[in-house]
Amino acid sequence: MIIGVVTASISIPGSRSLKEKRMINKSLKDRIVHKMNVSAAEVGHQDAWQLADLAFVTVAGEKQIVDQRLAEVSSLLRHDPRFVLINLHTEIL
Repeated sequence: MIIGVVTASISIPGSRSLKEKRMINKSLKDRIVHKMNVSAAEVGHQDAWQLADLAFVTVAGEKQIVDQRLAEVSSLLRHDPRFVLINLHTEIL
C-alpha cells in the first residue's frame, strides 16, 4: 500500500470574508475530488479569510498510480487562477 499526500498553502487575494474563502475552497476541493480518486481537507488557517492550507491524499497498490494522481492534483493547483499558490509539497509514504 502506497500513500501519497499533496499539501498546498494558498492565498486568496480576492476573498473579502470567510464565507467567500470557504466557497472557493469547497469548489476547489470538490473539483479535484470528483476528477481524481483523492480525499481533501482544509488543514490550516481556517480562521484567516485570505489564506488556506489544503491537503489531498490518495492510496493505491502501486507507486506509479499514486505518482500520477499527485502530479494531476499539483497541476490543477498550479493552474487555477482563483488563488496564488504559495507552497506545494508532495510526499509519498
